[in-house]
Amino acid sequence: MSDCTHRHDHGHVHDHPHRDQKEVGCCGDGTTCSVPIASSSSTGAGRSFRVSGLDCAEEVAILNKAVGPEVGGTDHLAFDVLNGRMIILEGARSVPDDRIVEIVAETGMSAELWDDDSAAADQVAHLGRQRQFTLLSGVFWSAGLLWHILETGLSGALSLFAGHGEEPMPVPEAGLFALAILFGVWLVAPKAWSSARRLSPDMNLLMVVAIAGAIGLGEFFEAATVAFFFCLSLYLESWSVGRARRAVAALLDLAPPTVRVIRPDGSEATVPAEDVRIGDQFVVRGGDRIPLDGEVTAGAGAVDQSPITGESALIPKEPGDEVYAGTINGEGSLTVRATKAASDTMLSKIIRMVGDAQARRAPVEQWVAKFARVYTPAVLALAVLLAVLPPLLFGEAWVTWFYNALVLLVIACPCALVISTPVSIVAALASAARAGVLVKGGAYVEAPGRTTAIAMDKTGTITMGEPEVTAVHPLRERSERDLLSRAAALEARSSHPLARAILARSERDGIPAIVAEDTRTIPGRGLEGRFDGQAIWLGSDRFASERGFADAIPAGLKSEIEEKGNTLVVVGDEMGVIGVLELRDRIRPDAGAIIAKLRAQGVGTIAMLTGDNANTAHAVAAEVGIDPACVWAELLPEDKVIAVEELVATHNVVAMIGDGVNDAPAMARAHYGIAMGVVGSDAAIEVADIALMTDDVSKIPWLIDHSRHTMRIIRENIGISLATKAAFVGLTAFGIASMWGAIAADVGVSLLVVANSLRLLNPRKPVTSIERSSPSISTSPAVPGK
Repeated sequence: MSDCTHRHDHGHVHDHPHRDQKEVGCCGDGTTCSVPIASSSSTGAGRSFRVSGLDCAEEVAILNKAVGPEVGGTDHLAFDVLNGRMIILEGARSVPDDRIVEIVAETGMSAELWDDDSAAADQVAHLGRQRQFTLLSGVFWSAGLLWHILETGLSGALSLFAGHGEEPMPVPEAGLFALAILFGVWLVAPKAWSSARRLSPDMNLLMVVAIAGAIGLGEFFEAATVAFFFCLSLYLESWSVGRARRAVAALLDLAPPTVRVIRPDGSEATVPAEDVRIGDQFVVRGGDRIPLDGEVTAGAGAVDQSPITGESALIPKEPGDEVYAGTINGEGSLTVRATKAASDTMLSKIIRMVGDAQARRAPVEQWVAKFARVYTPAVLALAVLLAVLPPLLFGEAWVTWFYNALVLLVIACPCALVISTPVSIVAALASAARAGVLVKGGAYVEAPGRTTAIAMDKTGTITMGEPEVTAVHPLRERSERDLLSRAAALEARSSHPLARAILARSERDGIPAIVAEDTRTIPGRGLEGRFDGQAIWLGSDRFASERGFADAIPAGLKSEIEEKGNTLVVVGDEMGVIGVLELRDRIRPDAGAIIAKLRAQGVGTIAMLTGDNANTAHAVAAEVGIDPACVWAELLPEDKVIAVEELVATHNVVAMIGDGVNDAPAMARAHYGIAMGVVGSDAAIEVADIALMTDDVSKIPWLIDHSRHTMRIIRENIGISLATKAAFVGLTAFGIASMWGAIAADVGVSLLVVANSLRLLNPRKPVTSIERSSPSISTSPAVPGK
C-alpha cells in the first residue's frame, strides 16, 4: 500500500543542509570514516600512515585512544582496515610524522608514511610475519605434545591434561611448550602491555592474562594451547581481510600494464600504460583486454564490458563509441584514442571507491565495535568475581575457581565477534563491484535492505530517455507507410532524438531508407525538402499553423495526444497535412516488472519525480504500476528536494534514484542516492552513494536482495559467536569447561564466521523472483551521516 500524500503546489524553496559526500559520518566511536588521501608533509594534516598490525576494530580502538588526543580528538582520525591505513584528516592538530610513528609504536604496532608503491608489499610482509610466528608456535606445541605422548605412553595420550601425575613436567617438554607460548604471544604481548598501561582492557590483554595465569598454575600445555590457537585466530583474521582485499585488488589485474601505441610516423611500440597521454592512439587486438578508457577511431567489433558494468551481452563498438579499461575486445582489431590517463580511468575510479568504501562502516559494524568495547572490560570484571567469590563465600578451592576464571577470559575473547562484520562488509562491497554496482561504504550495504520508500526520476530511470513513435495517424486517405516514408526521408540525415525515433519506426516497419532532396532545417520549427518530386515538410503543430494548415489537424486527435502528454509531429505537403506522428519517451521494457519486484520485496512506497507535465507523468506511472498519488510532476530540482523531504519525514529509509547530476540535491536529501548508468559520468559517480554502472534498473532489486543476504550472514555470524560464548560461560560457571576447549571453540567459531563471510564473494545472479520479506532489523534507525 503506497503512502504518498503530498502537496502538488510549489512555493518558495528554503535552504536545506545537504550532506557533504566526503563526510559519511562517524564510525560509532567518534571517528570520521571518510578516507581523503592527501599529500604528506612533515607536520601538516591530511596524512596517511601504513600501520602494520591494523587488522580489525580492536586495533582501531587502540589507535583512537593513543593517537586521538595528540591530534585534537578522534574526529580527526579515519581508518581503512582493509588496507591497514590510518589517516590524519585536514584540520587536525599539527604533529610531526616521527611523533605519530612513536605513538603507534607504543601500542605494539608500527607505522610509516603511506606509500602506494610499498603498501601491498608491507601487507604481504605483515601477513608473512604472522604466518611465521603462528607456524613456529604450532610446531613447538606439536613437538611438546608428541614428547608428552612418548613419555607417558598410550595412557598419556588418552589423558592429555592429566599431566605427569605427581611428577613435575620434564624440562624438555616444558621447554617446547614455553617456546610455543613465546612465539604465540610475541606479536600480542606489546599490544597487551599497551592496553594494561592505558587501563583499557582488550582481547589481547585477556589472552595474555589467561596464558600467564595458566603458567602460574603450572598448566604449561593449556597455556601453550591458548597461545598457539589465539595466534592462529589472529592470523586467520588477517588472512580473511587479505582475502577480501585480494578480491578488490583483482580488479587491478583487469587492465593490462602495457599498451600498443601508434606513433605519429605510423609505427607501433609497446609502452607502459602510465606513459600513455590523452590523445595518443593505440591498437587493441581481438581477444585482448582494453588497457585505457578511450574512443574508437577505426575498426568495429563487440566488447565484453562485464568486468566494469556487469552486463553479460557483448556491446557493439564502432568509430565514435567509448570503450573502457579492463573490458575485453571480441573479434577484430580496434584503434582507440585515449581519453583518460591510466590513473583516471573508470576502472581506477572503481578500485579507489571500493577500497575507500571499507572505511565507511555500516551501523551494525559500529554496533559490534561498541559492544566489544563494553563487553571486554565487563568480562574481565566478571572473571575477577568468579575467581574470588566462590572461595570467599562458599569455601571453594582457590585454584579451581582461579582456573575457571581463566577459562572465562579465554572464551570471552571477542575475536570471532569482531571480525564477523568487517569481513562480510568488505566481501559484499567487492561482490557488488563485480556485479556492476558500486557501493561507496558499508553504511550503504546495509541501507538498501531496510528501504521502505524509493523516489525515482522518470527520464533515464523509468523511461529510456529516448523518444519512440507510439502511433501513426495518416490523414487525407494516406497510408501509414506513405506517411512514415516521407517523414523518414526528411529525417534521414538528422541526429536529433525525434529523428532517430522516426527512423527506428520506419526501419521496424520495413520501409526502405530514401533520402529526401534539398532538405533544409527551419530552426525551432522543423524540416522541409523534396521527396518523389514533391515538396514536403515536417514539424510541430505551430509550424503547421505558420504554413496556414492549423485547422487541418483534427481537434479531437490533437487534444487526445496532448492529454497523454505525448509529442505531436505533423507531416505535410504543398496541399496540406498528410498525417500526424505521436511520440513519447520510451518506457523501459522491464520497468513494470521491476516496480512489482520492489513491492514484493517490501518497498511500500514507490514515487516518481519528474519535470515533465502532469499528463505525461501520470500516463507513464499508470503503465508501470506507480500509484497516481505518488507522482510529483513539473518539478524543478529544488522541488524534488521538497518531495524527498516529505518522504523522509514519513519513512525510515528513503532512496533517491536519478542521473546523479540534475537530481543531486534530492539524492543528498534522501537517506542514500543511487545514480543510474554512470559509465563515463564523473559527476554521477561522485554524488551518489551507490552507482549502477549501467542503465539496468533490475540491479535495484538485486541490490536490495544483496543487502539482505549480507545482513543475514552478519546476523548469523553474530548469533553463532554469542551463542558459543554463552554456552561456554554457562559451562564455566558450573566448573565443567576447560581452557583448551574454550580456545578450540573460539578458533572454530572464528574459522566458521570467516568462511561464512567469504561466501559473499561468490557471484550472485540478479533476482528473478522475489519472495515477500519484511525489511531487515537494524541497530540504527537511519543511515549514519545523512
